[in-house]
Amino acid sequence: MLYTLKDILAVANTHRFAIPAFNISDYTMLNAVFEVSAEKNAPLIIETHPNEIKLVGTEICAAILEKANKAKFPVAFHLDHGSSMEHIFTAFRCGHTSVMIDGSHLPFAENIAICREVVKAAHPLGISVEGELGTIGSTDAKAEAGMEIIYTDPDDAVKFVEATGIDALAVAIGTSHGIYPKGYVPKLNLELLKRIKSKVSIPLVLHGGSDNPDNEIAEAVKLGVNKINISSDIKLAFYRKMRELLKNDESIRTPYEVYAPTLAVVKEVACHKIDLFLTAGKASLY
Repeated sequence: MLYTLKDILAVANTHRFAIPAFNISDYTMLNAVFEVSAEKNAPLIIETHPNEIKLVGTEICAAILEKANKAKFPVAFHLDHGSSMEHIFTAFRCGHTSVMIDGSHLPFAENIAICREVVKAAHPLGISVEGELGTIGSTDAKAEAGMEIIYTDPDDAVKFVEATGIDALAVAIGTSHGIYPKGYVPKLNLELLKRIKSKVSIPLVLHGGSDNPDNEIAEAVKLGVNKINISSDIKLAFYRKMRELLKNDESIRTPYEVYAPTLAVVKEVACHKIDLFLTAGKASLY
């Protein structure tokens, strides 16, 4: 069942759970997260990043939509980190049911202006919009555009939501994109999250959800985060398994010999996230 981000997150907001937003870049990852969501009876958000769409082609969007429409659980199809109106309009044409416009690097007034422009274009089409206030850190050059963490101000969050009309707000509480360096232990500002949630009624989003301590993520869900982006964790598991297979067995020569085992490890990671975010069984609420 295909849902908008607004509708899929409304249930999560009411019932205090989070939905994993898996950022996928090939069909094996796509099949893995669909299979485990079906097994766990869990709602699902599929995300694509503009760079990944550019790499694999817009044709993958048709496959995502077909799988979403056939699924017996709710699925939203989301554009992650759109940074231009070109990205946004491409997502509209490809059938995304929601888009993120990332103006977090812009001054406050400019961030409001671009979010408002996207909302004005998206809402008449029935497409939801996610904005971001504050900035998410970056652990390395391979992660999303590197910048220092600027924490979301709760009062600014109220003004931002009211001025833009967005459907979901990505907040900065101490996470970073990518995998944290060895020995570094991130610390989420959960008190700040609590303050933001007390002032903002729309669903909250946590970017940089990979590689954080499970106990802090679980607490963030209890405090009101409704969407958590997962990219690096599933991709690290995917390529770690692939390297292991190809390094140790030179007789491998068919894609199935590589992709079947990698599908299994991606499912393991996705299953863990679904349980951690309290998403399992929640498809029955829709």
